Amino acid sequence: MKKLLQKKAPQILGLDIGTRYVKAVLLTKTAQSCEVDAVACEPIAGNAFADRDIKDFDAVSNAIKKVKMALKIKSKDVAVAVSGSTVISKIVYMDPNLSDLDLESQIEIEADSLIPYPLDEVYVDFEQLGQSQAHEEKVDVLLSAAHKDMVDSRVTLLREVTFEPKVVDIEGFALGNAIKEFAAPELVMAEDAKPMVCINIGASQLLVTVFHQQRVAYTKEHTFGMEALLQDLAIILSMDKQEAESQLLKEELPTTWREQVLPAFVSNLAQQIGRALQVYISTTRHERPQTIHICGGGAVLSGICEELASELAVDVALFNPFGQMQLSEVAVKQGADKLAPQLAIAAGLASRGFYSWHM
Repeated sequence: MKKLLQKKAPQILGLDIGTRYVKAVLLTKTAQSCEVDAVACEPIAGNAFADRDIKDFDAVSNAIKKVKMALKIKSKDVAVAVSGSTVISKIVYMDPNLSDLDLESQIEIEADSLIPYPLDEVYVDFEQLGQSQAHEEKVDVLLSAAHKDMVDSRVTLLREVTFEPKVVDIEGFALGNAIKEFAAPELVMAEDAKPMVCINIGASQLLVTVFHQQRVAYTKEHTFGMEALLQDLAIILSMDKQEAESQLLKEELPTTWREQVLPAFVSNLAQQIGRALQVYISTTRHERPQTIHICGGGAVLSGICEELASELAVDVALFNPFGQMQLSEVAVKQGADKLAPQLAIAAGLASRGFYSWHM
């Protein structure tokens, strides 16, 4: 009876529309616990994207419809995220006592100078983060902008399958939400907690997000991902890329692939991660991290943490967003435990239902 009377946060489906897969997470949160209700992960046929822009709407729509069928839920409210070269986020510094109207006017001036598009072609939003540590007597304000085509295409697709998009986030900050909500408390909540560096290894990009002092301290995308491995597999094993991907996921590849293909990919991946870490260090002047956490599709490769740790000379751990949560029987049957690292961004989007948000 007590469980029935607990107040639940409103649910919102976290929907991560990647270039190769559509991933979804539905969570239930009460004051005492958080549970994974359902998950889904469906492939997108063909090459439906070009630099994160949707080119094949039918392929993406079909994948979203399959996700909806797999989830078997009544909830229609969803949170999605965007990324790519037409998405911009930057910390700007403002006077702390500005009225809402004055702050909006100042943000518009800042946006006009920072965004390489006419303002009528982008959606702009901002959020006050608190007292600035870089500039005395100023507050940090997060300015975010995305090209309208990037946002509108996703909104249209979702509404066609009777989903209702309520939140459009940026992927780096969605991953930051996942870290904030679901990482082990000692990694992010302790007063002396060091920056938590998390790298999402996707199909076509490495997304580096650093969480420190209760907020996203750094996020940046780098062009490299699992596509490189699939291309090598297709060439060396004489099969098309889709077949290589299917056999990789089902663990049906010839056993020789680990000797023929994996070492070169891991070496290249480690080199790209090393460069990304160097950009992070030079930008923030933080120390080189002793531990990095990985998630995304690349993180589910068997033994990848150990391989990268050896190449990078740092500890590498999986970021499992479900590690502190209970899994429903439905989620267990849907493979939530195995898919967990791949669903980090979707989990971060689903956590937007825990708080108030605005359109």
